[in-house]
Amino acid sequence: MKTLLDSRQLHAFVMLSRTGSFTLAAESLFLTPSAVCHALKELEQRAGCLLLDRRRKKVVLTQAGEQLLHHAERILQEMSDACSSLEQLGKWGVDRLRVAASAAFCEYILPDALTDYYRSFPDSRLVVQPSDTLDAIDLVRANKVDLAITVEPKNERELEFHPLFTDELVFFVGPSHPWAKARQVIATQIPKQPCVFYKRNSYTFSLIEDYFRREEIALNLLIEMGNMDAIKEVVKRGLGVGILAPWVASQEIADQSLVTFPLGARSLKRNWGIVYWRDRRLTWAEETFMKICQSVTKKFAA
Repeated sequence: MKTLLDSRQLHAFVMLSRTGSFTLAAESLFLTPSAVCHALKELEQRAGCLLLDRRRKKVVLTQAGEQLLHHAERILQEMSDACSSLEQLGKWGVDRLRVAASAAFCEYILPDALTDYYRSFPDSRLVVQPSDTLDAIDLVRANKVDLAITVEPKNERELEFHPLFTDELVFFVGPSHPWAKARQVIATQIPKQPCVFYKRNSYTFSLIEDYFRREEIALNLLIEMGNMDAIKEVVKRGLGVGILAPWVASQEIADQSLVTFPLGARSLKRNWGIVYWRDRRLTWAEETFMKICQSVTKKFAA
């Protein structure tokens, strides 16, 4: 087993190398010369070699001492930097927060949440990683993020799910679409409609597939896109039918550039929330962020 070096002995050694005197080193460290001498002897025993040449009027380093000094100064500097970093974390408002969230959440909800969050924690270091539900959960499991804002996952016993809001997925069509003119969805036409969907490998797409499978309706997937704004633009131009949550297109619904309809007699709802390791004690910054998210998402509840 390798011998571990003692930081106090390293301090004494470095100070001796700088001053060349046990008396001056002791004064700098607020110790007695005998205490410094004792620390040096113990360090040499640990190192297994002589570090100082004491035969001269002034203490000088041996070759081994010169080699150790290079490492000792770096070790002590790293220790000092680590202590400073920990002191900064202990100050009010200086926290690190790593969050994973869906692209839609990042675009339409997160800006309001971050505005309120930075009022409480102006010096917080925040990293936001856009991720679909399954990817976000993997990031939590790998300890690469602290919190993940996702649709409620299934069978995740090791993770805690803190609910935020529930939304409902609906059909979106452009104002010139036949359904918009008829003011209703014609069920027999659903399989014939070209559909514009968010990523096929997303968690929401699997929910939509399961829903229509139970309804015994086969969807015609024509266009697959990874951007909500692009999906809305394609639907506006009458190139297909989209399935989204109303909060993603609140402005378009208001100006009537998009028209919404229920998917069917049975609704398709999603539970949104924040996922983190179960039984993990949350920091004050994390708890505050969760409360803010809960507040700003109240208006999106279905």
